[in-house]
Amino acid sequence: MDTKKTILIVDDHTLFRNGLKLLLQHYLPDSVIIESSNGEDALLRVTNKMPDIILMDINMPVMNGVEATRKIIEMNPQACIIALTMHGDESYYYQMIDAGAKGFLLKNSKPDDVLEAIKQVCQGKHYFSEEIMYSVIRNLNKSDAEVPDIQLSSRETEVLKMICAGLSNQEIGDKLFISKRTVDNHRASLLEKTQSKNTAQLVMYAIKNGIIEL
Repeated sequence: MDTKKTILIVDDHTLFRNGLKLLLQHYLPDSVIIESSNGEDALLRVTNKMPDIILMDINMPVMNGVEATRKIIEMNPQACIIALTMHGDESYYYQMIDAGAKGFLLKNSKPDDVLEAIKQVCQGKHYFSEEIMYSVIRNLNKSDAEVPDIQLSSRETEVLKMICAGLSNQEIGDKLFISKRTVDNHRASLLEKTQSKNTAQLVMYAIKNGIIEL
C-alpha cells in the first residue's frame, strides 16, 4: 500500500488521537497526519484540501461525526471517511452509512485491521470490521421492519453479490464478460430499486434480504 497518505483523525479524546497517530506514523511513515477534536474543526480543515482518508469519531462535542460526515460528503461525495466506533454504538451505524461513511472500525481494532480499512477505502471499496457486521446482522434479525417487495433480475442479483464481495465495476465486468458501462447501469438500477444512497446501504439490503450470508 502507498504510504504517502494525508490522514485526518477526528476525535475529541487527545490520548486516543495521539495513540492512533503514533500507530499510523509507524506503519505509514510517509503519511501526513493531521488532527481535529470535533466535526466543526474537521470541516474547516478539509475546506482547502480533502485528505486521502478521514478517521471520524461519532460522539463528539460541538459537531458530531454524523453531521460532519454528511457535510463533508456534500462538499465531496468521493471523500473517504471511516467511522471510529465503540461497542454499543449500533444505533449510529445506519446514520453514518446514510451520511456517506465508507468504512467502520472499532476503536480497539488491531493495527492490521486499521491498515486494511485504509487500503480498502482508498481503493474505492467499503470496509466493515467483522464485529460490527455481526452486530448489524443481529439488529437486522431483531427488526420487525417490513422488507419491501423488490424484484431483482438474476443479473442484478449476481452483480449485487459481487459488489458485496468488494469487487469494483471493472472487476465485475471482467468476471461476467460484460462492459464496465453495463455494470455501471446495473449498479445504478440496484441503487434506485433498493432506494440505497451508496454501496454500504446496498450491502445492508443484501444482508437483510438473505442475498448474501456472513
